Amino acid sequence: MTSSALTRPGERERLSVKLTQIDWRLTALLCVIAGIGTAMLYSIAGGHWDPWAAKHLIRFGALLTMMLGLALVHPKWWFGAAYPLYGVLILMVLLIEFTPLGYTAGGAKNWLNLGFIRIQPAEFMKLGLVLALARWYHSHSAQDARWSWKLVFPAGMIGLPFILVAKQPDLGSAMVIGLTGAAVMFLAGLSWRVIAAGAVAVVAIVPPFVMFGMHEYQRNRVLTFLSPESDPSGTGYNIIQSKIALGSGGLLGRGYGLGSQSQLEFLPERQTDFIFSTVSEEFGFVGSFTLLACYLAIILIALRISSLSHSHFGRISSAGMTAFFALFVLVNGAMVMGLAPVVGVPMPLLSYGGSSMMTVMIGFGLVLSTRVHRYVELPKGNGLI
Repeated sequence: MTSSALTRPGERERLSVKLTQIDWRLTALLCVIAGIGTAMLYSIAGGHWDPWAAKHLIRFGALLTMMLGLALVHPKWWFGAAYPLYGVLILMVLLIEFTPLGYTAGGAKNWLNLGFIRIQPAEFMKLGLVLALARWYHSHSAQDARWSWKLVFPAGMIGLPFILVAKQPDLGSAMVIGLTGAAVMFLAGLSWRVIAAGAVAVVAIVPPFVMFGMHEYQRNRVLTFLSPESDPSGTGYNIIQSKIALGSGGLLGRGYGLGSQSQLEFLPERQTDFIFSTVSEEFGFVGSFTLLACYLAIILIALRISSLSHSHFGRISSAGMTAFFALFVLVNGAMVMGLAPVVGVPMPLLSYGGSSMMTVMIGFGLVLSTRVHRYVELPKGNGLI
């Protein structure tokens, strides 16, 4: 333990000391990516702040303030909120399914319409799941985490929201929820034998699930991913146009505001799912590589922060938040490159969208809180069995 003011009783809770412990490198990188997103949304709109760039920038400014405020929150509050938050989010997903409050948009009934606001609980479910899993693992031994009958509880925590969200149907969010949960179990020390058995089970289940468990439009997306040229003007259109945008940028790109695929609106959902393709078209390989390097730097810094925590809850929760951020980048990048089916996963902080940005910023609020309170040790609680 160091001799810094943060470690001396009576000093560590001072606001001025806490502010110095925030990782400003991580904060700056988040600002850089959000700034690039704002610039790209301005370009896509033909050099206008409306309808996307101004709102994107204002949202980020407000959520940046919120993130820094959350960084000062003591881990005991995150720990205490874990199970209640998970339960509330499950209830919200159930309200979508079984009450008139459910609102359909984009072919999926995945919004909760409260009249004055619409909420997409599946986005926040990733946060609730990570916190709930982190609390469970905090209260159990390394042997339980590696392999025991008690793992039925975290498996159930993952499976319940996965099934409910997939049924909406929101396959992209369900996939990220499942992968995030699996990543947390892996980071917590799950046995390699279990991981291998799970991988084999997934490989065996996927083909029949694609053929018989998916809606027709979802199945078409998967089959189109395998052969987009089979329907170039229909289901294969999105991937083909994205590949054209990616390839036409070359090494240095066509120039800012000069991307024909986005400016002439050939590229679908260019402000959300396929904004990375616009970056590649206008700034080429160099611009795309630089952006991905920023994402990688964020992930590495966040993982380093998680490793410094003296609390098992802090380590697991911050690493889990980093994992779902990394999954956003990986899935969206693979999707726009034609390496994965189009499932509607945004590129974090780059794509336009309030719910996904809020999820990411709350997640990094927790990561920064772990950094600020890295010497805090939480008591072991019994929690779930």
